[in-house]
Amino acid sequence: MSSEASADITLLLQAWSNGDPSALERLTPVVYDELLRMARRYMRRERTDHTLQTTALVNEAYLRLVNGAHANWKDRAHFFAVSAQIMRRILVDAARARGAGRRGGLQLRAQLEEIPDLSSGRDREIVAIDDALKTLTEFDFRKARVVELRFFGGLSVDETAEVLKISPQSVLRDWKLAKAWLTRELTQ
Repeated sequence: MSSEASADITLLLQAWSNGDPSALERLTPVVYDELLRMARRYMRRERTDHTLQTTALVNEAYLRLVNGAHANWKDRAHFFAVSAQIMRRILVDAARARGAGRRGGLQLRAQLEEIPDLSSGRDREIVAIDDALKTLTEFDFRKARVVELRFFGGLSVDETAEVLKISPQSVLRDWKLAKAWLTRELTQ
């Protein structure tokens, strides 16, 4: 995205933060394609039989962004970082709900022969990654945020550095260490 387009988004976000409802109307078509791209990246990592569609994920995240508490948007990177966090939370909540349903939460009765095996273990992976990130957050918040922004949010090194107010070199170092820690944590 060009620096001019990024600046336009930042101006619209700040106007929206300051209570200008027309800014939100102008902002929506500008950020929708980027939100859709983020959602597609998330959904590529999901099970093939996932019931949540890409556009539904974007719409749910957008509703949470718009209807949530009044945000003081700093810039484009801040907005997309929060968007990524919301999308991740929606998918983790859906995975947890499906897991609860498989353990009897839905209480439906059926013959075992009639139920196709649709579980790919992907829900457990999503929940495991979320749990590992929560653990990482407890002892190194910044590294967890770097993973969230880079992996889940799709932000560049420079955008991540801008959001976290650290140098790009620190982002790269945190990214490398966090990936190694998560890999070890998830393989145990």
